[in-house]
Amino acid sequence: MLAAMPDSAPSPLSAGGVSPRSGGDACPGTLRLHRADDGALARVRIPGGVLSADRADALLAVADRFGDGELHLTSRGNVQLRGLDARCGGELAGLLTAAGLLPSAAHERARNIVASPLAGLDGSPALGPWLTGLDGLVCGSAAAASLSGRFLFALDDGRGDVDALGADVTLIAEGDSCLLRIGAGDEVFRIPAGEGSRAALLAAEAFLRAARDSGAWRVKDLPDDVRAELVHAIGSAAGDPVHRPRPRTAKTPDPGAVTGPHGNATATAATATTTTTAICVDVPLGQLTPAQWRLLTDTARRYGNELRLTPWRGIVVPGPFDEGGAAEALRALAAAGLITTPESPWTGVGACIGHPGCAKALSDVRAEAGAAVGPVGRLPVYWSGCERRCGHPHGEWIDVVVTPGGHRISHVRGERRDPPATVRNDPAALAAAVAAARA
Repeated sequence: MLAAMPDSAPSPLSAGGVSPRSGGDACPGTLRLHRADDGALARVRIPGGVLSADRADALLAVADRFGDGELHLTSRGNVQLRGLDARCGGELAGLLTAAGLLPSAAHERARNIVASPLAGLDGSPALGPWLTGLDGLVCGSAAAASLSGRFLFALDDGRGDVDALGADVTLIAEGDSCLLRIGAGDEVFRIPAGEGSRAALLAAEAFLRAARDSGAWRVKDLPDDVRAELVHAIGSAAGDPVHRPRPRTAKTPDPGAVTGPHGNATATAATATTTTTAICVDVPLGQLTPAQWRLLTDTARRYGNELRLTPWRGIVVPGPFDEGGAAEALRALAAAGLITTPESPWTGVGACIGHPGCAKALSDVRAEAGAAVGPVGRLPVYWSGCERRCGHPHGEWIDVVVTPGGHRISHVRGERRDPPATVRNDPAALAAAVAAARA
């Protein structure tokens, strides 16, 4: 248990102000807009990806009022608004605050929390108490306001999906206890489940103390000896160490219907039934039109009144759904252009914003990705307009990067990368090479 570590204190900036980390970290937020070629960009943190229908409406309203009207999902289950007027910051922040989407000006870029999107829907443990607890603790910690916009918490229901994302602090549900992982190490520490949220915050605060001299933004950026000392210190305070390698590849939710247990707590195995507890859709390139967003929000309001944005640019709509309701909803979402089956050729295809939205991009990679869409591949593929690879996935994937000499294609396996092959600017040859790599 981490009781021996210093307690956090309420932040004097929780009602307003700016994060103490004012230089170096260029991650955008809702108070620090990023200037792109298509206008200003705001990144709205959605802890755990969980949105009520009303808050989803509020996001669409600000996208329509200040930006291009579309909503862009990120690889951390957040939402980006693009095409904003650079002078809209004050009004934008005010509307998001009124909607409950900006609870602390000091911590708005520190609220980076991903969570297993199917938690509690298919028989797995629910993570709501961890999520609300951790978000509240982060917003109440003066130290946590100094976390960079890159620092990431992950809450895993035990299936290993978000544990595979390489977060800085990960909680993994396991029966009546939970496992605490620091960075990408194979050693985790067993603690009581009720202490999970507080343990995660205290681990992040311990990281900040360890990072003072190095200026590291994430656990992986720490010098090896400092990182080892950090893990040892947290382990000494936490409890029993357990060897549990981090999953190399996330098991993402398949588009379609999700079934789970249904009935009362006294149901026996013989009488237990299942029902459609959620539907899942993927979003081509993570970009949603106003009509698509409105349809998803209306579907959520009709059933569970909640949307869960996934770190794989998808959306889960919890139910339960009445008989025939799931099929009807999936048909409407498919007609709107969303991915509702794993057999869609868009499954596993991702790309950065590319040209013309980004000045650093060397081509319109979204158009190129669309032109190369073909049979579903075994591996996901991500197209990047430059070497920065903004928003790329984790684990095993096919990396396509535009260079001055053509498109460089390589197979990534965690920290390892196979020797790349370069395809000159021939669309047919490029599509064939990507399909072969994904197979």
